[in-house]
Amino acid sequence: MATTRDRVRRHVRETPGVHFNQVERDLDIATGQAQYHLRRLVNNEELVVERIGGRAHYFDPTFDPWERRALAFLRRETARNIVLRLHADGPLRPETLTTELDLARSTVSWHVSNLSDAGIVTKSDDRPMTITLTRPDRTAALLEVVSPSLPDRLVDRFIRTVDSLFE
Repeated sequence: MATTRDRVRRHVRETPGVHFNQVERDLDIATGQAQYHLRRLVNNEELVVERIGGRAHYFDPTFDPWERRALAFLRRETARNIVLRLHADGPLRPETLTTELDLARSTVSWHVSNLSDAGIVTKSDDRPMTITLTRPDRTAALLEVVSPSLPDRLVDRFIRTVDSLFE
């Protein structure tokens, strides 16, 4: 049993911000096994769990709360693409993100609001509004740590497709 727990611990440390379903898929373990070992690791304070955007994400305790939120969002393709554009180009208007990322206005608005609520980006009070990374240097370091999983990318693409039908 310790070997499964060791695999779970190692996987979370190697893929910070991984969500529950991805742990069981990546390690090919049953849902009950994943729940049991993750719960034990969290209770023993070897891992930290954060519920972000409707999902349980797991982290090594060395990540602070802001980093945990940022990593969780960076695992999502659309949020990651928005952050990448802001990192590359600096402050941008939502219309620019909509055009350059070929996204529906509502999709950009939803992701920017979530990123803003999490403290990852800041929306200016100016008109026209601009969006800026709150911690650009730390965000750049986290971008190198994480990439979205295939299921996360598929969900994002499905949402974009549905959005485009209603635009």
